Amino acid sequence: MQWEKRIHKSLNSMCNEIGVPLARFRLASEKDDLEEKWTELSTYDVDLSQYRPVYAPKDFLEVLLCIRSPNYRSMYGEGDWDFTQIPLRVKTLTELRCLYVELSRGEPLLGVNPHMPSAVGSHPTLEAERSVLGEKVLASSHAPVAQEFLKRGCPRSLRGRIWAQIMGSCIHPEHVEYFNSLKEQVLQYDLMVDKLILKDVHLTASNDDQYFVFEDVLYQVMLCFSRDTEVLSLFNHSAGNPVHAVLKNKPATVENTVVFPPSGIIPFHGFTMYAAPFCYLYDNPVALYHTFRAFYLRYWFRLHEVSSHEQGLLCLCLLFERLLQRHEPQLWFHFKHINIQPVRVVFKWLMRAFSGHLPPEQLLYLWDMILAYDSLEILPLLAVSILSFRKDNLLLVDTLSSVEVVLADLSSVAVMTLLQLALLHD
Repeated sequence: MQWEKRIHKSLNSMCNEIGVPLARFRLASEKDDLEEKWTELSTYDVDLSQYRPVYAPKDFLEVLLCIRSPNYRSMYGEGDWDFTQIPLRVKTLTELRCLYVELSRGEPLLGVNPHMPSAVGSHPTLEAERSVLGEKVLASSHAPVAQEFLKRGCPRSLRGRIWAQIMGSCIHPEHVEYFNSLKEQVLQYDLMVDKLILKDVHLTASNDDQYFVFEDVLYQVMLCFSRDTEVLSLFNHSAGNPVHAVLKNKPATVENTVVFPPSGIIPFHGFTMYAAPFCYLYDNPVALYHTFRAFYLRYWFRLHEVSSHEQGLLCLCLLFERLLQRHEPQLWFHFKHINIQPVRVVFKWLMRAFSGHLPPEQLLYLWDMILAYDSLEILPLLAVSILSFRKDNLLLVDTLSSVEVVLADLSSVAVMTLLQLALLHD
């Protein structure tokens, strides 16, 4: 509740400083201008200099680090140094091996060796075998079969359709109609969060070598997302509550209170990166939008809410720390010796599900695994694997900035290989 109040306060104080309302009708001229530039919104001229992100991942990390249980004392006696004083149950490596059984058995997977020969039939490579099988899976139109198929990796050419089949987001005429109605809402109303979205795309995707070409479509998708009231359904099973605002010049009663923005989600610094990788799968904004929204409603909302859910960010941080402490004790004690909380080093990876940190091809293999096993626990496992992989270099440095330099470039990380190595029995 305190965190939500902080976000609310930050939003309102920015409105007061700049002198803009939370929402207003667009003038006819503005509406026409926006409609004309809809497919090339990067040319839409808005002064964003006074707008700043409502919060960034580091602000959220401080909130999580402050959480305490008043009736619990850690057996490790760590004090304030880490998350171990929060008595939440997370999986052990043995339990993760049981969950990710195909990975831990060392089965042939796409993403490990693209030219690996096929063990089945007359297919020249594993990729060719998976492509033929993938088409059969798509023809079955059955989500659990597609989910099972994903466990050994998905050929690039089929991924968009396989994901849509699992998420139930295959495009029908009503989806196009729905997206157009959201676009109409964007054209009709000027929301204060529009500028936050424009600023976020500008600060993240537009500055990223892998994603800047998708700038225009990301503006469309994120602006429509802010108007989507169906997103509010996640608050039925979430620990959070949307921000409420009172209608202008009306008394502050329940009838005059509305959710702001209509989706209930306040964008933060990096929010766009939840959608950016989908640009590699869909060339149609409607298809991109519906699969991204399905992913957000099932997974991504858990990465920026305060919650004790086992898939929530708090538990993912806890899982990361426990795995590092137990399986890389030398690194753990090195971090303790130089007084750097290991979670500070990986938090931005976890909160963004590695989007913008891994090359897109590797990231999509990782997200295949999230979908295949219906679990975000692969994220902390990969984070520990990367630290383990860079261990020798990490042990040579003793400042946070040097640690960040060692971990800054993940372009050489082979996700599936690292995950298999982490899960194979010693």
